[in-house]
Amino acid sequence: MSFPTHRPRRLRTTPAMRRLTAEHRLNAAELILPAFIREGLTEPNPIASMPGVQQHTTDSLKRAAAEAVELGVGGIMLFGIPAERDARGTASLDPEGVLNKAIRDVRAEVGDELVVMSDVCLDEFTDHGHCGVLDGNGYVDNDATLEIYGQMAVAQAEAGAHVLGPSGMMDGQIAVIRQALEQAGHANTAVVAYAAKYASAFYGPFREAVDSQLTGDRRTYQMDAANRREAILEVELDLEEGADMVMVKPAMSYLDILADVAAMSPVPVAAYQISGEYSMIEAAAANGWIDRRAAITESVLGIKRAGANMVLTYWANELAGWLKEAR
Repeated sequence: MSFPTHRPRRLRTTPAMRRLTAEHRLNAAELILPAFIREGLTEPNPIASMPGVQQHTTDSLKRAAAEAVELGVGGIMLFGIPAERDARGTASLDPEGVLNKAIRDVRAEVGDELVVMSDVCLDEFTDHGHCGVLDGNGYVDNDATLEIYGQMAVAQAEAGAHVLGPSGMMDGQIAVIRQALEQAGHANTAVVAYAAKYASAFYGPFREAVDSQLTGDRRTYQMDAANRREAILEVELDLEEGADMVMVKPAMSYLDILADVAAMSPVPVAAYQISGEYSMIEAAAANGWIDRRAAITESVLGIKRAGANMVLTYWANELAGWLKEAR
């Protein structure tokens, strides 16, 4: 293989040639839009640290979901912010609570044209901001939390969620949720396991998005950024417990983990382009340091190239619009 016989640049000569020989492509159907709804709002509330993202009202959430359908987006992941919080996150179980009601409202708006996904976690609902209930020493009680997760899962399935996303990183959460769903007659409700979710510095803007009450950190239950092999163990456990899909979170700082998981997973693999990743690109673009559209597209393409079958990104609708224009 020697020059000039081989000139790789021959396949880069024109936009048409580059399109023809591209190894990976973005598709709107593989994008999932994370969306926040806050109880008690009369108007959408912009999130200062995430320009372009807002806490929704019922009406604005339904509009976002309908737009996603029109643009060919694959799914929407719902997060709810209640007006009242307590130590056990009991508002998460209320059939009329903010998240369960939002699931019903979105399903009524879009039916089965969009995969409606919902967050099975207590962090938005607790007055201490942790993903589970605390014991007397302030430590997250894994097994006591699992009992509530099972109830949450059933409540969200009954509200109409197609897919449940347990994001708390409790040991055994997939098995407990799967069993609860089966016993409640929701055998067809799928579960996407946040299988490899790391304790990351890049979650900062999300804390504003859900008005997090967290003090301290979640390092006793979310994964350590130093660990790579452990991610495979976490994925294997969730697969054994019945996960229908698995997820790596965050995405951009963990592309090696994503590639490892994609290489071994027999089920679809998702990756979550989280709030800090979103905000960094938006901030750099706002300062004129990077080309916004090109940077967004490249960042999501990089996640796809690393092996993700689907990408949760706050740019889902906007990016889908660009893809539609390009066709």
